[in-house]
Amino acid sequence: MYTVVHEKPASFYTSYDRKEGDVKLTHYCPGCGHGSLHKFIAEAIDDLGIQERTVFVSPVGCSVFAYHYLDVGNVQAAHGRAPAVATGIKRSNPESIVIAYQGDGDLAAIGTAEIIHSANRGENITVFFVNNAIYGMTGGQMAPTTLIGQKTVTTPMGRNPHQEGYPLKVCELLSTLEGSTYLERVALTSPKTYMKTRQAIRKALKNQVENRGFSLIEVLSPCPTGWKLKPNQAWKWIEDQMFPVFPLGVYKDLSTSRQPWPRTGPGLPADRVAGVLDIGFPLSREEDPSGEATLPVETKEMKIAGFGGQGVLFMGVALATVAMKEGYHATWLPSYGPEMRGGTANCNVVFSHRPIGTPLVDYPDILIAMNAPSLKRFQNQVKSGGLIVYDSAIISDSPEASGREILPVPAAKMAHELGDHRVANVIILGAMLAKCPILRRTNVYAALEESVENENLRQLNRRAFEAGRLYRGTQS
Repeated sequence: MYTVVHEKPASFYTSYDRKEGDVKLTHYCPGCGHGSLHKFIAEAIDDLGIQERTVFVSPVGCSVFAYHYLDVGNVQAAHGRAPAVATGIKRSNPESIVIAYQGDGDLAAIGTAEIIHSANRGENITVFFVNNAIYGMTGGQMAPTTLIGQKTVTTPMGRNPHQEGYPLKVCELLSTLEGSTYLERVALTSPKTYMKTRQAIRKALKNQVENRGFSLIEVLSPCPTGWKLKPNQAWKWIEDQMFPVFPLGVYKDLSTSRQPWPRTGPGLPADRVAGVLDIGFPLSREEDPSGEATLPVETKEMKIAGFGGQGVLFMGVALATVAMKEGYHATWLPSYGPEMRGGTANCNVVFSHRPIGTPLVDYPDILIAMNAPSLKRFQNQVKSGGLIVYDSAIISDSPEASGREILPVPAAKMAHELGDHRVANVIILGAMLAKCPILRRTNVYAALEESVENENLRQLNRRAFEAGRLYRGTQS
């Protein structure tokens, strides 16, 4: 008869099926502390019975693939923003147990503001902070926690406090904030420190279960690859070099005295959410004096792209302005390289009678392409049944229809005939709105006039828009 005295925790995958290649191996370097720390967290989750409630916020760093190993909810945060993401998750779902897992570059460099304010607000989240005094994933550069005199790729002569400042001591820093509840620094160097780390992790998570507020465990962890040491040498290096600078111990503990903090009022029933979103946002569209009809619009997403200097961004601003004039919610989001004029540029335009969740447009209803690279890049993203409008005077190859409507407009040629190449964008705008009358012509005229002060240019824009609107070339 055999008795199993130790096995993998249920919160830890038995095989790493999310990982490509050999599913039996981790991606961490030999001697790295992340694997042990992941396992300790999984054990604590099991001990507390919170696996189904736990959401793990992965960082930018070596442990970005934590979801290969931990069988819990997972969210990938932008660099340094894990505490902000964790705050949003926790406040929107107070019953969840939210873990922010961060390295020293992620937390103590780009994420300094997020961690300080999360602690100061006493957010009921748990943060595990891995301090290995170096940037491990990106090649061994200096981190905020790099020791004085420590050599890295970016401090080959050793960190100089007069040049790069002093190592940032996170536990000491956060202990001064009234909102923090429990702060402890532990290490991964020996069986004794391993056991202490296990205990601290469990306590930090238990604080969240009991709604005690903000807890952070700083873990001094080996990085043999970044330090160019063997694993056993790395453990000794932590004890000899890091312990004097980052002493182990509890820096703050209000776990027993801090009363649970109320965070949210009664939740809103799901069947009322849609109604609440519409409150205060009535759609008021004045009648067009010309009696011109427009198509009904729930939400319209557009992508406009071309070379910098072709008026791509201007078209987006004009469309968003017209949409606002007609009572829609509208967003305009530009994107262009540092060279802008002559380089590529595009913008996203969204308008809707409902509040808009994001200004990004991944799958547009309408694409306006002013040059061939833009058409090639975005044409396959257009929704089925959507519209592709392109300048056929510049783009020789027509797009693949694939269930989409195609409208070629020789805008550059027509602009030349009007005497000014700059109005090709207004011509193509007129053609698009004639094909898909989603906005009123009178409001377009008003937006175009508001955009320029020169009366001659105003008249030219109006003629260009009319030329595009009346264009009846080949359509498919």
